[in-house]
Parts: sequence; C-alpha cells; structure tokens
Amino acid sequence: MDNWTQHLVIFLALCVFVDCTDWKKLAQQELNKALNRKPNTNKARNVILFVGDGMGVSTVTAARILRGQTRGAPGEETVLEFENFPNIGLSKTYSNDRQTTGSASTATALLCGEKTNYRLIGLNDRAVAKNCPSQVGNEIPCAFDWFRKDGRSVGAVTTSRITHATPACAYAKSAERDWEGDTKMKAMGVTGGCIDIAAQLVYNNSFAKVMLGGGRRYFLPMNHLDPERSKDVNGYNAKLQRLDGIDLTQVWKEKHKDFKAEYVWNKSQFDAIDASKTDYILGLFEAGHMQHELDRDNGTNGEPSLAEMTRKAIEVLKKDENGFFLLVEEGRIDHAHHDNNAKRALYSVLALEDAIKVATEMTDESDTLIMVTADHSHVFNIAGYPERGNDIFGVVNNVGEKYLGEDGIPFTTLLYGNGETYDWGKRINVSAVDTTDKDYLQVAAAPRSSETHGGEDVAIYARGPMSHLIHGVHEQHYIAHVMTYAACVANNKYRCDNIPRADHNGAFCSTYSVIHILAGYLLIKLKLICM
Repeated sequence: MDNWTQHLVIFLALCVFVDCTDWKKLAQQELNKALNRKPNTNKARNVILFVGDGMGVSTVTAARILRGQTRGAPGEETVLEFENFPNIGLSKTYSNDRQTTGSASTATALLCGEKTNYRLIGLNDRAVAKNCPSQVGNEIPCAFDWFRKDGRSVGAVTTSRITHATPACAYAKSAERDWEGDTKMKAMGVTGGCIDIAAQLVYNNSFAKVMLGGGRRYFLPMNHLDPERSKDVNGYNAKLQRLDGIDLTQVWKEKHKDFKAEYVWNKSQFDAIDASKTDYILGLFEAGHMQHELDRDNGTNGEPSLAEMTRKAIEVLKKDENGFFLLVEEGRIDHAHHDNNAKRALYSVLALEDAIKVATEMTDESDTLIMVTADHSHVFNIAGYPERGNDIFGVVNNVGEKYLGEDGIPFTTLLYGNGETYDWGKRINVSAVDTTDKDYLQVAAAPRSSETHGGEDVAIYARGPMSHLIHGVHEQHYIAHVMTYAACVANNKYRCDNIPRADHNGAFCSTYSVIHILAGYLLIKLKLICM
C-alpha cells in the first residue's frame, strides 16, 4: 500500500467516527446544550468527591484518547463520563509554602477548606511539618467532621492505603503524612503524644460507615500473620505492622458489635456482603497499596475494582435518609506517574471513570453533588505531531525529518519532564522497542529517583446542586466551600434556612412551597370565575 493510499484509508476510517462535513452542526449542538442549561440551586442531600491523584489535564487528555482506542476508535473524539458534566473550572494547586506541592496539603485544601503547609494532614498553616507539638490548637474540622455533625453518613474508598495522604485528610490530624502507623512514628523518633493515622481512624472515626482500600499493615500487630504474607517481599510489610500489639481490625469489630458490621480483606468476602443488611464495612485488601488496575487480581482472593467498591459504598450510605458524604480516590494514577509508567497511570484513570459512571447511575442529579478533580498534576506530556488515531502509547508516526529528534532518533508521544528513566544522553531507537507494553517506562528529560508532581492547574468537573459555582479559575480550597454550601453544612449551614428541601425523587416539599402552589391555584380559579 503506497503512502497516498494509507492516508486515504486513515481519512475514511476517521469519517466513520466523526462526520467530516458536519463540524458546524456539532458545534451548534454543543452551543444549544449550553444555552439550555439552568443552574440547580437545590440542597445537596449527598456529596461525592472523586479525586484522581495526580490526574492533570494532560493525563485526562491521554486517557480520553486511550478510552476511544480501546473501543476501536481513533480516540481524540471520545468524551469521558465526567467530561459530560455541565460545569468545569480550574483549580490552583499551590500550598501555603510550596509552588508545587504534595497530596497532604492539597487534600487538606480539598477536604478541609484551607490551604496549608507541605506534608500536613488536617492542620492549618501554623502547624510545622514533622513537629508533633505544633499540632495542638491547629487542628481544623474536615469533611467527616462537617457531615457527621449534620447527622449524615460518611465514607471513603481508595486504591491507595486507607491511611494515605488523600483519604487521611477526610478524618485525621497529623503533622506528618507518613505517620500512618506507630511503627513509622517510632522509626522517625516522634515524641509529644501524637497518635498514628490508622489509630485515629479506628478510635476517633469509627462512625464512618464505609472505609475501603489498602494499608492492612498499619492495622495488624507485629506478631499477627497477614493473610497474604506469602506476597510480602523480604518481609517489608511485616516490619511495618504495629508495635503496640493491638489488632485494630479487632478493635473496629468490637466498636461495631451491636451493628451489622463486616471486616473483609479479599474480593470473595467483599462480594458476599449484602449492603441492604449491612451498617458498616471496613475493607483492607492489601498490606500496602491496592494493585494497579492493569495488574488487578479479580479472583477469589483478589481485589474488587474501584467501581465495585464505589457501588457497595453508595448502597450502604444511601440508606441514611439524611444523606451522605463519600470520598472516592484513584490513588494509583499518581504512583504510576512517579515510576514514569504511563500505561498503568492511564488505565487507572479509566478505572476512575468506571467508578464515576456507577455514581452517576446510582444517584439523582437533583439532590447529589458530584465533583471530580485532582489534587495535583505531574510532569507528564503529550508531544510531537502524531497522526490522528496513532496509538497513544506508540512512537510518533509519519516519521520524517520533522518527526525525529535532532539526533535522528524517533520518540514516543508520551514523555516525562523528569524521573528515573532519564537516558543520560544515550537515546535508544524506540521504534525497536514495544512501547505499548505495560512495563515500558517513558523517557524523562531530567534525572531523579522518582518523577515529581507538576505545578500547573488541574480541572474540576461538577454536576448537581450548586455545581454552577464551578465556573472559572479557583483556589483549590474553594472546592470544599462549594461542597459545604451545596450541602448546607459547616459554616454554610445557614443557606438552607429558607429554601425548599428535595425529597428522594428530587421533588421539592416544604410548607412554604405548598402554600405558594395552593395560592397560585386559587388565584387562577378566581380569575376564571370573574371572566
């Protein structure tokens, strides 16, 4: 097949997915949709916050293309589930003390409504990282505090350790994100009486209805054999199990002995849970982080997907007539990016999209605010001039002089700004490498032991009550205030004093509204009589 014929085949293939003569029509349809949009000012009975850890804009774009290509399409025209949300803005992710920061300070902004310092969990910016005494008096109320005080159920789902930075910010207070277990605190020589994050979850936050993720090692005592100890390379996880001799999973069970409560550690146990008859669930599916979606064991002793955990969480939480707050994090996007592993990162985004789709199907837009965002970005780039539909994990195609580096060697579409895959000036011909393999690591421009976060803005996608408040460029902690305003909790509780409340079907019901409806009906009847 000659070059001209190849171009013709590509053109015709594209026309299958995009009407090549109807770009104006597509734009008009989008315009009409925007013109018909009306703000939803209802009270949010439920709030679900999805966090794609490290899911910057370039990551979303690449995942969008990947989703389309998994369906046999070119990819660029694809729309992810959350990209259909009517309201989109940008979030400025800097922290109080860092231009480019980490998940602890960014998650504190998202879940506590204040920017703070690098490495701090649920503390204001007067606290000092790694300084235990500085916690005192600088604790701030966060998502679990707000919604529990308002009488609503709360829960968190993550593919990282449940004590990791992002989920921890919903419930814990810590001057160091790494104080996940007492072993870590002992190793760091912490003094001052601070409590590790795992203990805070069990002792101070046992009211949480659903907690699903990894991180079993910080809950089990040193002398306890982890059910998956055979997977523990060189006994790494065993060395991090608790020094205090307390089995926190047993403490959790004891705290919930008067309820229908389930502690589970594998998929078969998880699948057996009847959410309609269950009040509380604690699921710890790995000693450390849960598996990447591309590697996930779906067998009996494997792990549920993020979508499956999200479904079960909503089934339990929605039984609360007052409503609920749910945090859902796909944490492995971030971890794969730190390894310069684009394929695992992007498939984790698709796992997040699956979970978001579950949430949109299970909730009503009239009374449930769903927000999707990232805590920060990564130095992850989509580069070169590949043709439409080129494999997102592939080498930039149409290889000619302008598609090669100055050294005459081709490069992949996906690249990193830094990381362990810096090639020290010895670039290899990637055309001879399977760059689509899940273990392939994209090249980095500067050497580091681990790729870093990026400092650019990340996107916010929102639908449901008050989601129109996401409309431009925002400070990251603004997101928390939108959630509290929509739900009428914390400092924004007053908002619902004079507005009607939505019932389970999204219909309004209040004495105020009923009186006005009846009054309007009587006026109409009076006019008809007088005619």
